[in-house]
Amino acid sequence: MELRHVRYFVATAEAGTASGAAARLHLTQPGLSRQLKQLDKDLGVRLFDRVGGRLELSATGRSLLPQARDLLQRADALKIAASFHAQGRLERLTIGAPAVTLTDVVAPFIATLAPDDPTTDVIEVDGSSPGETLLRGADLVIGTVPASTPFHEIPLAVLPVWAYVPGGHPWASAGGVTLHDLLDEPLILLPPAFTARQALDAAVTDKPYRSPIEAANGTVAQALAAAGRGIAIASDDPRFDLIPLAVNLGDRRLSIRLRAVWDSRHPAAATLADFASRLGRFIRARYDAPES
Repeated sequence: MELRHVRYFVATAEAGTASGAAARLHLTQPGLSRQLKQLDKDLGVRLFDRVGGRLELSATGRSLLPQARDLLQRADALKIAASFHAQGRLERLTIGAPAVTLTDVVAPFIATLAPDDPTTDVIEVDGSSPGETLLRGADLVIGTVPASTPFHEIPLAVLPVWAYVPGGHPWASAGGVTLHDLLDEPLILLPPAFTARQALDAAVTDKPYRSPIEAANGTVAQALAAAGRGIAIASDDPRFDLIPLAVNLGDRRLSIRLRAVWDSRHPAAATLADFASRLGRFIRARYDAPES
């Protein structure tokens, strides 16, 4: 059994289709199918059933998938540990975070890194738990979901969720708006997996949204607001000359609590902790934001 075949198995299970997995793995679909058949032969079981032209995990495949993921995670940890001990430093570091966090927070931070810092890459994730993101290959996860043992976390910053209006809107000079008043207006919302939407949904308890428009992401939401379709609720940096309004919830403002999470067993855990602390200082300085 080859480790790459196990990686192909997990990728296909996560993608849901052989074509999707092949694209992610940069393989041809027939080539991937041959590798999966070879893994079936090596293990002596059938991992997938073909149903209506689509691959679905067999009962055995579902049972073995968690062990396959654990095997890959341990193999990756071994490579990282070997590199760390050989070089005395972490050569590469992968950060997993929602798309808006990668664009507005992580990418600007990466631009400030020094030559002796790890080469940093990213994984775009929305709606995944820290554990799921770490299993996908991230060393450090930036998000809002709390961590549990064996993971460790530190708070990074409290960032506002804004109500975006055009310059000509009656509220443009108000600086803020109450949630009660906001819910009387047509809103442009993000999908439920986005942290800004989750913060809003948690705050709205007794009044439904008024015919909301759901946009694919914060940039599109702001574009629709600029076109006069409603008020965009997003945590993205402002675009299209829109005016950000704080959303007042009485004793506090609508916001998200950003945190960094990593595996405490990571061979470079101390390096990750230092990297996360630097990221937190950068975010707080960039947005003049509190830590918690």
